[in-house]
Amino acid sequence: MIEVTTHERVTVLTLQRPERRNALNLDLCHELDAAARAAVEGGARVLVVTGEGTAFCAGADLTGVYGDEFIEALYGMLHGLTRLPVPIIAAVNGPAIGAGTQLAIACDLRVADDTARFAVPTAKNGMAVDAWTIRTLGKLAGMGPARRMMLAAETIERDEALSCGLADRTGTLDDAVAWAQEIAELAPLTVAYNKLVLNGSRADDERIETEFARVWASEDVREAALARTEKRAPVFEGR
Repeated sequence: MIEVTTHERVTVLTLQRPERRNALNLDLCHELDAAARAAVEGGARVLVVTGEGTAFCAGADLTGVYGDEFIEALYGMLHGLTRLPVPIIAAVNGPAIGAGTQLAIACDLRVADDTARFAVPTAKNGMAVDAWTIRTLGKLAGMGPARRMMLAAETIERDEALSCGLADRTGTLDDAVAWAQEIAELAPLTVAYNKLVLNGSRADDERIETEFARVWASEDVREAALARTEKRAPVFEGR
């Protein structure tokens, strides 16, 4: 249910349940989590997550397993993505509803095509999402749009998502991959440190200090200095 394709240092993970509009079930959550981890372990510097067909992800598949086991798998996958040490771009190729919006905001950046839209309509189905989801929506989109999404079950269309910060760029999967390839040329230790600070909490302070020191002690710092003197682009190795 996950197609994995590699474009040099970029790995694309495609949700493949088009018959269910890529709705997340127990197996798909486990597979996406495992595929993302494996890609990073295999050397990917940037991940791109997208959906097959006309939807990014239509939410949780309520016709499948939906209970404590699914909740654990869903949030384990979402929070796991935020902790991976590489940037993740969501190529939002259509509706990202409920768990689809959660998946999009678990990614670090979002490229939205002209059919993209976002919603977390828990107020319509009597369910709930975790506090991380609501707070992250507030940070990304601003409290006004987040309140309308969570309290009035409103949908945020692509243009508003761009204007409020919920989406970062317009474009297709190809555009997302091209951006990912640009990011893959940046210093990976620095990018990983920046992501850790952006996504971390006070509980991560000790690790943040360690990674800060690691960046400054890295060979990549020396490579950048050498590249400046040689008037060339630096080649970062992540060490």
